[in-house]
Amino acid sequence: MEDLVLESSSFEDDGTIPKKYGYKHGNNSPPLKISNVPENTKSLVLIMDDPDAMGAVGKIWVHWVVWNIDPESEFGENSIPSNCIEGKTDFNEIGYGGPAPPDKEHTYLFKLYALSEKINAPSGSTKGEIESIIKDLIIDQCVLKGRFSP
Repeated sequence: MEDLVLESSSFEDDGTIPKKYGYKHGNNSPPLKISNVPENTKSLVLIMDDPDAMGAVGKIWVHWVVWNIDPESEFGENSIPSNCIEGKTDFNEIGYGGPAPPDKEHTYLFKLYALSEKINAPSGSTKGEIESIIKDLIIDQCVLKGRFSP
């Protein structure tokens, strides 16, 4: 079985995320393509965060939390698949919050998790709440990295 894959037509893995996806440059979410989803997957979770923010703001900055994504889904540019739910970012907003490094180039992680079941969490839940719910449900996971400079 091949491993779960998350790709974007807008940037290569570990490549530069185009400016229009930045928080201060349009704040459009990038298109994302999901493939090689394990057969027994009931839902997917996507978490986008910025571990490099630790140096600038003292924590890993959360940019996007999306769950109950149908395994057959794709994310169009600036849209999410139907029926999935979005959580709260560290911008204190629900939905996508694009890259906004305050100091230098940061690497952003788009982490995709394949789960054995759908999860029950209200819109606006935090990354921490979602991670604690899914920890025992993860079948497979992958990461798409993108870099962004101020």
